Amino acid sequence: MAWEPRYKRDLLSQKSYKENESHSSENEYETPPLSDLQRLLWINRSSTGSVNEVWPNLYLGDATAARDKGVLLNLGITHILNAADGKFHINTGPRFYRDMQVEYYGIEADDDPAFDMSIHFRRASQFIRSGLNSQKGKVLVHCAMGISRSAALVLAYLLLHENLTLVDAIQTVCKHRDICPNSGFMSQLRELDIKLAQERKMRRDRFRV
Repeated sequence: MAWEPRYKRDLLSQKSYKENESHSSENEYETPPLSDLQRLLWINRSSTGSVNEVWPNLYLGDATAARDKGVLLNLGITHILNAADGKFHINTGPRFYRDMQVEYYGIEADDDPAFDMSIHFRRASQFIRSGLNSQKGKVLVHCAMGISRSAALVLAYLLLHENLTLVDAIQTVCKHRDICPNSGFMSQLRELDIKLAQERKMRRDRFRV
């Protein structure tokens, strides 16, 4: 699978992405308004299967993929993050995977704009990072449909550990899977993006001094 370079988009004019030669020097980057981020999700739609590789060795999928041990074995999944854990959601858990060599982490989240997913961003991202850094590590992040709860956690990981902006992260994931985090999750991701952009600017300013 070829992984294309990251791009920045003029959301308001909806012009083509221009190649970003140096992602680390985003002096002019500003987090777009929520409405533009949602528009970006809609204009970059792609076909969606039960599970898709959206970043090297990082898979985003639905409950069907999470319950199909044959698929998991064929993909070589070593770590599973369930964003819809719990008795009334996708109730798999460590016992379900006890006959497989996988590490499991569950978050009992509701696909509700009022649900605070942001409190799970960093710990979930650390789990993903640990999985990807493990020997032959491959991580599946899933919820019920693989488009809202789990997608929000994957986007948060790309912001926190891969130094992508939210625009870059959305565009990258949407090349491989159709996602649509609810408006509440998008607002929380936007707040994270603003905070990280401010931190990057502060580091650049200290370096210049």
